[in-house]
Amino acid sequence: MSHPRGQPKAGEPGAPFVVPDPGARKGQGPLGVLARAWDSDIAYAFRRSPVTVVAAVVAVLLVGASLMAPLIAPTDPFALETVDLMAAFTPPLWMEGGDPAFPLGADSQGRDLLSAILYGMRISLAVGAASVVFAMLLGVGLGLLAGYAGGWVDAVIMRVADVQLSFPAILIALLVDGVARGLLPREMHHDMAMFVIIFAIGVSGWVQYARTVRGSTMVEKNREYVMAAHIMGVHPWVIAVRHVLPNVMGPVLVIATIHLAVAVITEATLSFLGVGLPPTEPSLGTLIRIGNDFLFSGEWWITIFPGLALVLLVLSVNLLGDWLRDALNPKLR
Repeated sequence: MSHPRGQPKAGEPGAPFVVPDPGARKGQGPLGVLARAWDSDIAYAFRRSPVTVVAAVVAVLLVGASLMAPLIAPTDPFALETVDLMAAFTPPLWMEGGDPAFPLGADSQGRDLLSAILYGMRISLAVGAASVVFAMLLGVGLGLLAGYAGGWVDAVIMRVADVQLSFPAILIALLVDGVARGLLPREMHHDMAMFVIIFAIGVSGWVQYARTVRGSTMVEKNREYVMAAHIMGVHPWVIAVRHVLPNVMGPVLVIATIHLAVAVITEATLSFLGVGLPPTEPSLGTLIRIGNDFLFSGEWWITIFPGLALVLLVLSVNLLGDWLRDALNPKLR
């Protein structure tokens, strides 16, 4: 903005005093947003919990290593040209007979175990995250429908949920996996294995989302803003999706964090039982199952190291989920 001729500019003698903008003083840019986030109650609770900080560091390291597996893994365990059968059962580097090319040893097929763990963790996280997203979409949709519609729709959905809760999730996943494999042609089993296991784990975990969203929806639909939208003539399902749904998603995020650890464990269990992912695309559960055959013959590293990676991953995610649940609970503040 140009100044009139003869009028002093800001900062010069005789210039008019300008009151600074309070919003600019507080910082409205990215640094201001980060500063406010760092001073929030959740960030303060996070900094006060050393266990949560350690769990977050471990989770970030494991997830980051799995995502960057093609860049940091010594070899690609899925590439046949990198597999050396003569190097099978090579012990870890610090043991007698160890090879620097295999820091954590080699498995029964001569694959570098460190690379197999990084790639296997990547697959386990991908299956777990996709299962959580599928279960969340299914559960949130059914819970919103049951809570907002009520009546016989609510009764049918909740009775199905009650029946499913009477069985362990792993049995539901096994049943869905078996039925899906029976319906698919045999030549498609290998290509569809990942999608089948994602569907099986997702179907076995939608109930928690549905029950939580249903309860919150039954409370929200009696609020004043919902009644005002009804009076204005807004369609009921537009109100449910645009207004009610955002207000019931808080607990869902906590459930999803905890469910991620459960989904990874379920996938590992199914793979350990031989009904999960194929050995050509080994997840952590598949690596543990393969190594279990050689545990008592002295090649303990084939199953111990993948099992340790699985424990650290699940434990860190579980601890983060527990902390997030407590941090977002106003009764515990």
